[in-house]
Order: sequence, then structure tokens, then C-alpha cells
Amino acid sequence: MTTEIYIAESDKELEECFYVFKVLRPHLNEEEFLPQVKRQQAQGFKVLALRHDGVVKSAAGFRFAEFLAWGKVLYIDDLITLPVEKKRGFAGQLLDWLIAHAQSQKCDGLHLDTGYARHDAHRLYLRKGLQLNCHHLALQFG
Repeated sequence: MTTEIYIAESDKELEECFYVFKVLRPHLNEEEFLPQVKRQQAQGFKVLALRHDGVVKSAAGFRFAEFLAWGKVLYIDDLITLPVEKKRGFAGQLLDWLIAHAQSQKCDGLHLDTGYARHDAHRLYLRKGLQLNCHHLALQFG
């Protein structure tokens, strides 16, 4: 059993992550996924993947951003594991990698938003030292 964590860069590597992202973002479709990721990559977005026994089991989308409120942060857009692979520590491994990466890049912190009902994710985040410290509000158009 081999586990590899890497930044997915090639079209093939990114496409292999689609079904993981679709779990968290069910509105995504396969034809539009790669062009969407490419547009976001032009804005600094990166995809971190965890491949176990040759299959991507968990993935994260992240970017670096700078805010007046928080300084330079690594912001996690998405962090998800395939449902049949939960409780195997894959998301925790990705989160550990992201925390270390943020520290190595001299970030002031790491931030993410999470849905209210994602209780398993909340337990992981709290175990890793993240704190619940704000509400995210949004106004949808269209």
C-alpha cells in the first residue's frame, strides 16, 4: 500500500481528482471541471491530491491570499475524501501537509470555511488546532 501526496498539475492529474471534488461540489460536471480549475489556477489556485494504491482518495483546493484582517494566509477552498474512504486519515494527512506548507511559505495563518453540517470535518479541524472564529456570509446572484 503506497500513499502519495502531490500538487496535481497536469491535465491527467487534475482530471483524476474530479470524482473527489464532485462529492463536495455535486454541481460540477466532468466536461467543465478542467477548464474551471485552469481558470482558477490563473488566479493562484492549486490542487493537492492524495493517491492511495494508485487512486486519488482525497483532495484539497487551496490558494495563498493576503488580507488586511489576517495577513498572508493559505486559504483552503475545498478539502474532501471519497465517502467510502473516510476515517482512514487521508484528509488529516492533507491538512497536515497544508499546515506545514503554509508555515514554510511564511504565512500568518491558514483559513477555511466549512458547512454547518460537516461534523466529521469540524472534529478534524479542531483536532488540528483550527478555531471557530467567524461566520461567513454570502449573497448569491443569478
